[in-house]
Amino acid sequence: MSPGPIVRHARREDVPAILELIRELADYEHELSSVEATEEKLLSTIAFAPSSSTSTAPAAEETESTSSTRPARCLVLTSPEGTPAGIALYFYNYSTWRARPGIYLEDLYVKQSERKKGYGKRLLVELAKEVVDMNGGRLEWSVLKWNEPSIKFYESIGANMMSEWVGMRVDGEGLKRLATLLD
Repeated sequence: MSPGPIVRHARREDVPAILELIRELADYEHELSSVEATEEKLLSTIAFAPSSSTSTAPAAEETESTSSTRPARCLVLTSPEGTPAGIALYFYNYSTWRARPGIYLEDLYVKQSERKKGYGKRLLVELAKEVVDMNGGRLEWSVLKWNEPSIKFYESIGANMMSEWVGMRVDGEGLKRLATLLD
């Protein structure tokens, strides 16, 4: 009998699979042409668990330290067959009103062929455990308005849609203009 799925922090050798899953997610969201991630960029911006780690538990303290240049962590879920089936890329945030840390889930993705097996829920449970263990205030993420299956799934596990908030972003040339606005 094969073991069940395993969730652990990503190791450097997982980067090709992580990039493949990122590209699959972008394709699902009709934004494949927007992907700028490369293996080199992922290697330099994710805090990894050591390659020698035999731990199957996703203990964040076993990974490299996060920093301004390496702000992200990544959980990898492997199927019982041992192949990467899903990822949760995240970073730490902070609630000023609660004066507590939290986690922002940047991307959650489970391969199309591996859905309906509880893998997305398993990844979210592990992130929630990390927030609880650090006495954090919240786990949050964004979802595209058209992605009804994901919205229904998130609501089924207790997530609340924040309709009173509007996402804001500055990127690309707008970011460069803002950085020099007062020069």
